[in-house]
Amino acid sequence: MKIAIVHDYLNQYGGAERVIEVFSELFPTASIFTSIFDKDRLPPIFGQMNIKTSFMQRFPFLDKHFKKYLLFYPKAIESFNLSGYDLVLSSSSAFAKGAIKDKNTCHICYCYTPMRFVWDYGSYVEKEDFGKLTRKILPLAIKKLKKWDIATIDRVDYYVAISNYIKERIRNCYKRKAEVIYPPVNVKNFNIASKTEDYFLIVSRLNAYKNIDLVIDVFNDLGLNLKIVGTGPYRKTLESMVKNKNIEFLGRLDDISLKEIYSKCRAYIFPGKEDFGITPIEAQANGRPVIAFADGGALETVLDGETGLFFGENSKDALIETVKRFLKIESSFDRNKIRENALRFDRDIFKKKIVDFINYKYRDYKNKAI
Repeated sequence: MKIAIVHDYLNQYGGAERVIEVFSELFPTASIFTSIFDKDRLPPIFGQMNIKTSFMQRFPFLDKHFKKYLLFYPKAIESFNLSGYDLVLSSSSAFAKGAIKDKNTCHICYCYTPMRFVWDYGSYVEKEDFGKLTRKILPLAIKKLKKWDIATIDRVDYYVAISNYIKERIRNCYKRKAEVIYPPVNVKNFNIASKTEDYFLIVSRLNAYKNIDLVIDVFNDLGLNLKIVGTGPYRKTLESMVKNKNIEFLGRLDDISLKEIYSKCRAYIFPGKEDFGITPIEAQANGRPVIAFADGGALETVLDGETGLFFGENSKDALIETVKRFLKIESSFDRNKIRENALRFDRDIFKKKIVDFINYKYRDYKNKAI
């Protein structure tokens, strides 16, 4: 089977790029098509992959201004010549699902979410620091992108959702069914520490929508120690909110340091509404409980009262109440049971499920074509 993998863009390293790593392991001879590729922002293993970029790779200032080229991404994905491939496997949170295939080619989309800035425009831009001109022009661009997104829904033969939450979004936005296969997490790379230290933890890209400002506000008041790992455009704003020395920004950490800081935290704080959320699973793989906002993917990865606690409202009072409740029952959490919950998201489980799904649906597609 000749396979083409299509991914939105490769200029940052997150959960979607970890999926591409696994796809590349499973299908090492596959070509990986993507709009732009910034190898300096990705692990060295990506330099060994057969990555093919679009005309956008020649655009100037991509490192800082790739978002300004928003309307070019659909054409970039559509420009790829995918003739001669038996299977197109798209990895999509925005554009890759719109890849154009041969009529006899099966297209399976691993969907992280329907294009969020199109379908949830209001909440997406709420905290973004856009200028007046951008806020005036952007709705026109979004309207055009939504029209394209709807027009390309049926270029996909089979959808796979990263969570039940996204399965419902696919049904609501695209009117299509999807099967759920949770993304791969390197849970076996994490271990339970013999003792913990006196701090709570966040590991995240420092973007406005991550809701980290809420946590800083809470920990300013509570005076409890909080460590924040990660980088991003919202860092300076978040740092300016800190009132005391109990809140520390650590920037980006190497894998060894990250594992250690996960394993020794009192609890992991996950304040945002995410489509899935890998970091709460990584924390649980270390046997650490999670305090999470009760919405999105966290409802599928954290067991309330067993591997963590939920706060039901996106408010300061709700999070303060939940942290205080955690302090009262902190010793009751069983680190081995917490880790056991994380093991169901292991990479090997993902590999088996995605290969079985691809083989089954590919046969189904070919049988329908006969």
